[in-house]
Order: sequence, then C-alpha cells, then structure tokens
Amino acid sequence: MHVKKDDTVVVISGKDKGKVGKVLQAFPKEERVIVEGVNMVKKHQKPTPNMQQGGIIEKEAPIHVSNVMIYDSKAKSGTRIRHKVLDNGKKVRVSVKTGEVLD
Repeated sequence: MHVKKDDTVVVISGKDKGKVGKVLQAFPKEERVIVEGVNMVKKHQKPTPNMQQGGIIEKEAPIHVSNVMIYDSKAKSGTRIRHKVLDNGKKVRVSVKTGEVLD
C-alpha cells in the first residue's frame, strides 16, 4: 500500500472529499485505512463495565485506500508517490510533485 499509519492524507472521492486527516490504522490485506475525522458513522453502544454510559457514539469507519492520496505539506495538496532506492540501499517514498522524501 502507498499509505502507512501516521501519514497525513487527503480524501479524493466520496462524501468526505477534500478532507485532510491522519491515518489512524491501516489494513493492508483489506486495502483499507481509517482516517481521523473521515467517514464518521453512528454506533449504538450498550453500557459495559469499561464504558458506564451507553448511547449513540460516532466513530471513524474504514475507507478504501484508492480514495486517499498522500498530502504534501509543501505543495499543500495531494501527491502521488514513487519509490526510490538511496545510496545506502534503503528504499524510501518520494513525493512526485516536490521530490521530497516522505520516510
């Protein structure tokens, strides 16, 4: 996958198009990510010993990784990435727009 946990991404399609958020979790096998403040759903929660009060809570639901793009802070927009091998043999992700190393 082109995104990892703690990356800043921008949503490029769907009801939350244009929102910028941090990746909280990544699920590579399902090709989905959970982005902070994006794709909020209401969940009816019963009271439990951990959570004394039940009710309706809002939480983030996973979205497909094809609907997000890495956010480039220099360009202030989404960017594609390419992989590059450095001289020391380390493989890094590089922004296509600015050429900045992301890892």
